[in-house]
Amino acid sequence: MEKIAFRMQLKAGNIAEYKRRHDAIWPELADLLSDTGIRDYSIFLDEASGMLFAVLLRTENHRMDALPQHPIMQRWWAHMANLMETEVNSVAPLVVPLLPMFHLAPHLD
Repeated sequence: MEKIAFRMQLKAGNIAEYKRRHDAIWPELADLLSDTGIRDYSIFLDEASGMLFAVLLRTENHRMDALPQHPIMQRWWAHMANLMETEVNSVAPLVVPLLPMFHLAPHLD
């Protein structure tokens, strides 16, 4: 498994709606993410800045590169575009990769 992290920016005043939409994530989107090799996906919010931090685990043979072209993913991004900063001329969220700096995985005895 590979762990990756990235950040996105929530527009001001949209915390509750962002949470509501993710709490009601479409089953077909959850299936698509799983089918492309995503095994664990979390998004955290820094309330002071509106910055979203995402961390996910994906399989070595993941197919995440195909997600931007998939109709379900495009529909989800369009659904979320009014809440987040997006790429120029696109509904895709503006995603900034984060560099790993430290990881501790203590052994459980």
